[in-house]
This record gives sequence, structure tokens and C-alpha cells, in this order.
Amino acid sequence: MEYDVIVVGAGLAGLVATAEIADGGKKVLLLDQESESSLGGQAWWSFGGLFLVDSPEQRKMGIKDSKELAWQDWMGSAGFDRLEDEDYWAKKWAEAYVDFAANEKREWLQSMGIKFFPVVGWAERGGYLADGHGNSVPRFHIVWGTGPAIVKAFEKRVRKHIDNGLVHYLPRHQVDNLVVEVNSITGVSGSILENSSVERGEKSSRKVVGEFTYHAHSVVISSGGIGANFELIRKNWPERLGQPPKNMISGVPDHVDGRMLEISENAGGRIVNRDRMWHYTEGIKNHAPVWTDHGIRILPGPSSLWFDAEGNRFQAPNFPGFDTLGTLETIMKTGYDYSWFILTQRIIEKEFALSGSEQNPDLTGKSYKKLLERLKSGAPGPVQAFMNKGEDFVIADHLSDLVKKMNQLVDSNLLDEDYLRNQIQARDREMDNLFTKDLQITALRGSRFYRGDKLIRTAKPHKILDPNTGPLIAVRLNIISRKTLGGLQTNLSGQVMNKEGNPINGLYAAGEVAGFGGGGVHGYRALEGTFLGGCLFSGKIVGETLKNH
Repeated sequence: MEYDVIVVGAGLAGLVATAEIADGGKKVLLLDQESESSLGGQAWWSFGGLFLVDSPEQRKMGIKDSKELAWQDWMGSAGFDRLEDEDYWAKKWAEAYVDFAANEKREWLQSMGIKFFPVVGWAERGGYLADGHGNSVPRFHIVWGTGPAIVKAFEKRVRKHIDNGLVHYLPRHQVDNLVVEVNSITGVSGSILENSSVERGEKSSRKVVGEFTYHAHSVVISSGGIGANFELIRKNWPERLGQPPKNMISGVPDHVDGRMLEISENAGGRIVNRDRMWHYTEGIKNHAPVWTDHGIRILPGPSSLWFDAEGNRFQAPNFPGFDTLGTLETIMKTGYDYSWFILTQRIIEKEFALSGSEQNPDLTGKSYKKLLERLKSGAPGPVQAFMNKGEDFVIADHLSDLVKKMNQLVDSNLLDEDYLRNQIQARDREMDNLFTKDLQITALRGSRFYRGDKLIRTAKPHKILDPNTGPLIAVRLNIISRKTLGGLQTNLSGQVMNKEGNPINGLYAAGEVAGFGGGGVHGYRALEGTFLGGCLFSGKIVGETLKNH
């Protein structure tokens, strides 16, 4: 055969697998339906957060972490309850991944020149008991250079092998079928799409100008999830999260369509945990969209007050940044598919960050000068741009005007000024003492014991209706699609399993299409920093397996 391995999908997992396989002297064909401008896939657009355990960055920030604590948090979040079947391999992958995050992961990345921002973020804080969901300590390590820096490290390795002839990269090649011969996968066939000059992330043409068939000893599926396929999201939406949203915005480009899941299933692969997914609740419509229904996620600090569409303040622990899916379930069971933050100018200046490499030019551009501007008064530049141009932002000096504008934005009179005022005043009265029965106030005060939060992520506690901290700001929050937590079931070598529970000869999967490992390494909930990390780890495992095969 002309190729040892065919890799379908040139996102992060595909690049990692390709680099590892070619390092072993094997010849790889790398196929992707998008043009070369989209090399690296969704990872390029990411904030570049990675889950690490007991890192030097954590220790310098006074954080005491351990593999045992991380595993406790993982299990409390995952809630694996299908251990005899769909979660069998997922749990094994989870154990291996936490061990990877606590040991060689950081050193491996550093060997490729990847560095980390010194302040570790605290995502998914939980708010339940010690053995429940959430990170007990900050573990969200931001790559210096964000997503593009991660992509660049592996692109560099792949391009080296393109130059030496071990990797043949063919963009605009859309796989339509896997070639099956005598219960083995021996190749792929599909459509050659017309050349496209669109920029990264923009929707590209699907006009077919030719066909192809290629054969190899093994095929790796690394084609991503279903985040832009709203029809498939709604089809797989679990009852436990309420009704699927009628209105949703997209956190991923149009090409994240889930095509290869069905194609792999038709070839005998087993998809598990279809009902597990990860969508954010703090989405805002991009004022400068790149792809269809382009949304941006707010990465909030803990101080904003969160209300449903009718103006009811959410109960504990549905606070900003604490439990993504818990809040998603709460919102969808209100009968509406949006909610509101109400906050102050002081809060937005310190606590609002936006997810995505393009929304963080200081970190992405590795500019300390621009980074220092975050410490100045006023909202960060990208946040201010949304305040000026974003349709989901409402600003007013007085609550009465704010509520009027909020109702105008949604073309309804759902919100009652007196009802909102009573709730906010009740919360504000709790600020007169250092002790309180309001658990959100307890949480935000507690977060300031962590130096990183006190420095850049949690505003000094204050009364929302204090005119000295204004103006008041309301943000309409949309549901924003993102990750597929289930996928092709794989064993610890990355081989795709069939419906009988046996590995399919010649077929492997890595990244989101495999539920980031095993068909659902996260279980029901994620701890964040584990999506990029899952692509890195599963791509590495598959690459090492085939390199030595």
C-alpha cells in the first residue's frame, strides 16, 4: 500500500496523531474537507486552556494539588453510571488522562516550546460537596499564545514530515465512506471539493469536482464533534436537560458537522453516550461574525447576579463559573432559552473575559505590554467592543432604565422592576457584614483568598445598586453550542470498538469524535481544560500505537 495510515481530519487530534506516526517513519495521508487555511480546526480558535495537576504554576500560586484530588474531582464530575457498557472504556481513559495531566503532559508540551501564563484559572468551581462536581482548586492553565500556539507546535512537526515526504496532506478532500474488506478497514473514499479561498472559520463550498479512493493499513478518524449541527444536537438532547433550545448560537465553525460519526457507524463502529454534551449558557452573539450564528462565550468571574428570563435569581450553586450543565438544566426547565446577568461597571472591568484566541489579542500575541492594559481602569478592549456593538448588552445608570431596555431587547414585559429591585436590594443588604447567608457572596469572598482571583478575576465585593460602582449592565445570555462528550468507543490503544465490544481491525479514533477518548472520557460533566487536553492525549496515544504497529 502507498500509505501506512490515513488520518481523517486535520484538527488538533489529527495533527498530533500524524506527527507521532510520522516520527516513527510511517507514511501518512492526512485528509481534511476544509482548505489549508483551517489547519488545526477548532483548537486554533480556543482560549488555550489546559488541565494540569500539581504544576509549578499552581505551586507558585500557593495551590496544593495532587493526582488523588484531581481524580476525586474527575469522578465526582463524571458520574460514570454505565460502567458495564458505555462507560467501560471511558473510565479507563479517564484514569490514564488524569495520570497524564499529573505527570508527563506539561514536560511533553514544554519540549515543543509551549509555555504557560503564570496565573492559573479556576473554572467549573462546583458548589456542591467535596466529592461532587467541580475543581477543588484552580487547574486551568492558559497557554502563552492561546490556541494558535498549540496548533503551531504540532503543525511545525507535521510540516517537517510533509517536507521529508512522510506526510501527504490533501485539503478539500471530504471522506464519504470507509472501505471495508473482510471485517477490516482498509481505506477511505470520498469527494474532492472545489478549491476555496475563504478565511479560517468561514463557511466553505461543498461543490464536488472529483472523487478519490485511498488505501492504507489503518485509518484514524479525528474529525471532531457535532457542535455546528443544531439538528443533531436537538436529536440527541437528553430529557434531563429539559427541552432543547429553539434558539441557539454556535461556538464552532460550520464544518463541525459530525459527518464522520455516522460514516464510521455505518462501517461497524459503535457510538456511545450520544446524550452527553457540553453547551455553555453564557453565549453572546458576535458583533463581527465569522461563521454561521457565531457566538462567543463569556468567561465570568463569580460576582454577576444571574436571573432567568422572568427575573428570578438562580439558586445555589447556579453562579457564574460554577456548574455549566447544572445551570443549563435550570435555564431550559424555565421554558426559555436565554437568561440574564446583571452587574456593575466595576465587575465587568475585573471579571469579564471572552473565550477564544481572537478575543484575547494580548495572550494570543504574547504581548506583556497589552496584558498590562487589563490592569487599567475600563473594560478590556474586546469586552468594551461588545459593550459598544454587541446586541446582547444593555447599559443604564438606573435600574428602572435598565429594566426598560432589557424588556425592549426581548420585545416583552417579562421583567418587573420592583421584583428585580427587591432581589438585588436583599443581596446588597448582605454586604454590610463579613458574614452572610447568601452563598454567592460567600463564594466570591472565598475566591479572593486565591491570589489569582484577587489579582485579575474577582472584583472587590460591593453593592450592585451603589451608584459609585456603575453604570449598571445587563447581558442577555444565549445557549451556545460547543462540545460532544460522547462518540466512537475506543479501547486504550485508540481502536474503535464494534457493537459486540471487539476492536475493529484497522480503525482508530482520536479527539472529540471519540468523546476525547473511550467514547466519553468526561462522563456527564467536564472540569474544563480537558477538551484540548483530550485531543492531545488521545491523538498521542493513537499516534504512538500506530508508530509501533
